[in-house]
Amino acid sequence: MPRIPSLHNRLKDTPVEGPKKVLLAAPRGYCAGVDRAVIAVEKALELYGAPVYVRKQIVHNTHVVSELEKKGAIFVEEVDEVPTGSHIVFSAHGVSPAVVNAAAARGLSAIDATCPLVTKVHREAVRFARDDFEILLIGHEGHEEVEGTAGEAPEHTTLVGSPDEADTIVVRDPNKVVWLSQTTLSVDETMETVRRLRARFPNLQDPPSDDICYATQNRQVAIKKVARDSDLVIVVGSANSSNSVRLVEVALEYGAKAAYRVDYANEVKQEWLDGVNTVGVTSGASVPEELVEELLRDLAGAGYGDVEQVKTAEEDLLFSLPKELRKDLQGKTDARALGGRVSRPE
Repeated sequence: MPRIPSLHNRLKDTPVEGPKKVLLAAPRGYCAGVDRAVIAVEKALELYGAPVYVRKQIVHNTHVVSELEKKGAIFVEEVDEVPTGSHIVFSAHGVSPAVVNAAAARGLSAIDATCPLVTKVHREAVRFARDDFEILLIGHEGHEEVEGTAGEAPEHTTLVGSPDEADTIVVRDPNKVVWLSQTTLSVDETMETVRRLRARFPNLQDPPSDDICYATQNRQVAIKKVARDSDLVIVVGSANSSNSVRLVEVALEYGAKAAYRVDYANEVKQEWLDGVNTVGVTSGASVPEELVEELLRDLAGAGYGDVEQVKTAEEDLLFSLPKELRKDLQGKTDARALGGRVSRPE
């Protein structure tokens, strides 16, 4: 993606007592599922030509969606907006079986870019519903991932939107309940919800593995460490990105004096920097690294050129592309087929 235009020298280097610096959280930015989904749209455009349709935003990031639109992607809300016989990509957040069936009924060539970690939760929902468990799905009403997971077993699923809601949920059989969750939630809030559910339903069953994805956990762990030493935390990410919004909340909970979310560096306000020695910086799991680099350039212009990386985990997980996209135009295996992009932020 091209460098993001910014208003350089817009932020002033105002004096503060003591040195200025940036604490840069790592890991941050693109996770493996997002990388796979964005490449899937790019690859579909290469193979099939524009337009390629995408149901919902491929990932929750304004810039990524805008750049893909420039390349010929058309984003729609539902499959009935797509011309019969077209190619359609399902977003990283997943879709319900009803959406898959609706696409097939219109003769659409569907490419499923659902994150494999979300697909795992879908499979768990199907299995527990088959065994007649009531599924308590922890997540946010209206979020695409929640709609997709609940759609796998709608008659067996009850949404739990917060720890407080856990205190009022009614179940058919308290001996046959299991919890699953949206993958991008706050780890702490999710476990508090589970604790309160278990206090009411002692036989509540856990999923085979924690549903909160590794990238969400890692980014929250990193910002917790950064926040305690930061006067200000800036999270790069879009308003509809659950994991980006959570990073702001986690930063405040763990000691940051102030925390804000921005899509672009030029949204940073001068007054945020008043009296600030240390700025913590991170980005949500659907944010390309160049957006962070642009923020760092602007902060450097305001005197925050000393950047210290705070690393709390290594990430090397990669997901292969959907099978339809693993070959190039000559029929050879694409270099990105089994592992996404070559370069990753440290």
